[in-house]
Amino acid sequence: FFQSPDGDIIDCVHKRKQPALDHPLLKNHKIQRVPPEMPKRLKQEEVRNSMSNEATIKGTPRQWQWQMWHSNGTRCPKGTVPIRRSSVHDVLRAKSLFHFGKKQRGFINPANRRADAPDIVSGNGHEHAIAYTGTTQEFYGARATINVWDPSIEEVNEFSLSQIWILSGSFDGSDLNSIEAGWQVSPELYGDNRPRLFTYWTTDSYEATGCYNLLCAGFVQTNSRIAIGASISPVSQFTANQYDITILIWKDPKLGNWWMGLGDNTLIGYWPAELFTHLADRATMVEWGGEVVNSRANGQHTSTQMGSGHFPEDGFGKSSYFRNLEVVDADNSLSSVRGISTLAENTNCYNIRSSYNKEWGTFFYYGGPGNNPRCP
Repeated sequence: FFQSPDGDIIDCVHKRKQPALDHPLLKNHKIQRVPPEMPKRLKQEEVRNSMSNEATIKGTPRQWQWQMWHSNGTRCPKGTVPIRRSSVHDVLRAKSLFHFGKKQRGFINPANRRADAPDIVSGNGHEHAIAYTGTTQEFYGARATINVWDPSIEEVNEFSLSQIWILSGSFDGSDLNSIEAGWQVSPELYGDNRPRLFTYWTTDSYEATGCYNLLCAGFVQTNSRIAIGASISPVSQFTANQYDITILIWKDPKLGNWWMGLGDNTLIGYWPAELFTHLADRATMVEWGGEVVNSRANGQHTSTQMGSGHFPEDGFGKSSYFRNLEVVDADNSLSSVRGISTLAENTNCYNIRSSYNKEWGTFFYYGGPGNNPRCP
């Protein structure tokens, strides 16, 4: 195992001994060895990554020096996968063993929110600033480049995350399927305030199935260099260098598993098709954006930040962004998503502003400070 400068211990586990394969639905699962078919880019859509401000935006570096445990040049050997070790303290911070590594039900159904709807706080004090697609379409994946910050968190049981959601099933019932990935700051889950790469899945509206990262059986990791749940470094600084990561989630047309890619074409692993009901077929909605928990600990709105902790109108270098929002269609083609809707439950606390240009395609700035005079 490796000891990381941030205190994490990373174990190199033989890929056939990883937790995923303990799942009852994966008893006869053979790890996918054929590479998945990468989504094609529609020709007229060539995205120019010649960033207009080359000096200030730094994408995921080619040499993968961007996870803290890599800092001494450490790697797991071929045939193994790096797994962040959970400590006793990690488990003890959770409400119970059952709750360890699970997200509390706190999703939002954008379709239920009429424009004139009062500002209600959605399930369990979760607040969002998201962009989302229409509900009448079919999706086979999504991609975005996400600005990485280290928002401050007020209470240990609160979190701040920025992610992609791939959704199918009903928001109202108990059968919502969701696949999620992005970065999160969660003192409860990790015992610190560092932004970390994470994955999530559920097939029953966050009730009993699924979990973060590799904390339960489900996600099959294939990459020996990237540890899910490990901290991301460096992070963006106010009016200084900006760092971002590109995440792609898509359904492999060959075998039907949902794959996760990072950067240009680094495969991390996949969520096996067997885990899902609705998503075994396709997704019906994609969401991108931020989510925080507002526990109102002292009877007032949390000061947990979303994104950079600054409102969208502050713009580049100050406010956090998602850029080059894309979706994958039925014939495995990636294209820029047009006509997205945006939603924030309480715009005085956290907000979102979307736009479009040639370089960044469809993009948005999002986030906010939480508690302030207009968000008591």
